[in-house]
Amino acid sequence: MRLNYAIVDVFAEQPLQGNAAAVVFDADGLDAARMQAIAREFNLSETAFVLKPRAAAHTARVRLFVPNAEVPFAGHPNIATAFALAQRHDLATDELVFDEQAGLVPLRLIRAQGAVTGATLTAPQTLSTEPGPSSAATAAALSLADGDVLTATHPPVTASVGLGFLFVELTDKAALARARVNLPAFDAIRASHAVEAVHLYVKEPAANGARIQARNLSPYDGIGEDPATGSATATLGSLLAQHDPRADCDFALEARQGLEMGRPSLLHATARKRAGNVAPPQVSGTCVQVMEGTLTI
Repeated sequence: MRLNYAIVDVFAEQPLQGNAAAVVFDADGLDAARMQAIAREFNLSETAFVLKPRAAAHTARVRLFVPNAEVPFAGHPNIATAFALAQRHDLATDELVFDEQAGLVPLRLIRAQGAVTGATLTAPQTLSTEPGPSSAATAAALSLADGDVLTATHPPVTASVGLGFLFVELTDKAALARARVNLPAFDAIRASHAVEAVHLYVKEPAANGARIQARNLSPYDGIGEDPATGSATATLGSLLAQHDPRADCDFALEARQGLEMGRPSLLHATARKRAGNVAPPQVSGTCVQVMEGTLTI
């Protein structure tokens, strides 16, 4: 079997920045085990497999894999897939819908001077939250001091709009740079609160929202650290909008990630809040296709 694929840098301002995703086209002949093996072969943060849609109103069915598991939803491989499909096909519309485990994922292509440069994704779910581990347990899992963890906006909290993360606000960029997984302590919060990935961030106010610098640590998914996490950024936009004292706002979040990894990334999230209710958030980013080829399996 021969399958075409593309490698796309997402949330990238130049080639070889952002987060690389593999997009495998026409993957209907693959079962889950073979998809997982291909994702391990690419060994990127995520690999997307494009299948025929199950409903005429949808653009495609998309399955998403990290190196050692299938995930129900993710940000950057969805944006990569939308961008790659636009490079490969003359699409009839800029409005796409992907059918995924977490639900339907709408996307809108971004154009500059007529050319597709990226996409905006709307999360498949509204924000859900669960209490996270204590600040002390969280700090220990990240090799930080208790005082490095801020709780004024929210304590460590698990939140999801389709894929869950533990969100932790830190005091400053020095603490962000120091963070390292302490595996025995991480195992403790994984056992007590089902923590698989931690999204750390440092925040400063900005017009109608916030600017952050972030890291995403996930020791058990085969990645370790992610250079740009679209689903977490969208979720954090919703979380911060929920905690915003305004009952009505269009919360805008600008996120920098991957700096410590040499993969600088720029992500933009928005969350619409009306009468205290936050709609499913959006996350946007630009893309660069850096590779294409053929899988022979």
